[in-house]
Amino acid sequence: METQAQRTDLGPAARRVAGLLARVEDRQLGLPTPCPDYAVRELLAHVGGLALAFRDAARKAFGPTTDTDPGSARPVLDEEWRTVFPRRLEELAEAWRDPAAWEGMTRAGGVDLPGGVAGLVAFNELLVHGWDLARATGQPYAPGEDELRVSYGFLEPGASERVAGQDPFGPPVAVPDDAPLLDRVIALSGRRPDWPGRSVDGEAAPAG
Repeated sequence: METQAQRTDLGPAARRVAGLLARVEDRQLGLPTPCPDYAVRELLAHVGGLALAFRDAARKAFGPTTDTDPGSARPVLDEEWRTVFPRRLEELAEAWRDPAAWEGMTRAGGVDLPGGVAGLVAFNELLVHGWDLARATGQPYAPGEDELRVSYGFLEPGASERVAGQDPFGPPVAVPDDAPLLDRVIALSGRRPDWPGRSVDGEAAPAG
């Protein structure tokens, strides 16, 4: 039986990330992000690439976009990213509104996996990398509680067994049991919820 999480609407998360993209300034592209190997420009390129890959995974349109390991090369930001990426995000959300996307097997990053799992991976990538981008550029970020519960439910199983460098997410970071749900989700993804983001002026933003 399908669960509610298996049929999550990616639309709100995709629109939220598109809104963050629209407010990124050119002078912020070199700022660090919570992803240690990525500055803002690489994080943006990664988000644009995953939107394309998981759109095609939903459509089961296999080819270079679904068969390439995202870690095989450093992501390079498309010169037209400001116009191209919002459209990709919209197409991503629309593709996963098709019930057929959640059925059978598909492929992403060169890995075959059930459609229901791929949809949750895509959703979680949007939610967590949205936080990364918001933190790095000093923007507010407030996903809905229902979205956060889906992401928490996806990340929590097996989190304590993750090994650094051997999993897309790092080992979870300890936070208080009564920490905000967003902080708990981010901690499960291997990030510090108090990572010092940047303000629009490039100064360290207060943690929170």
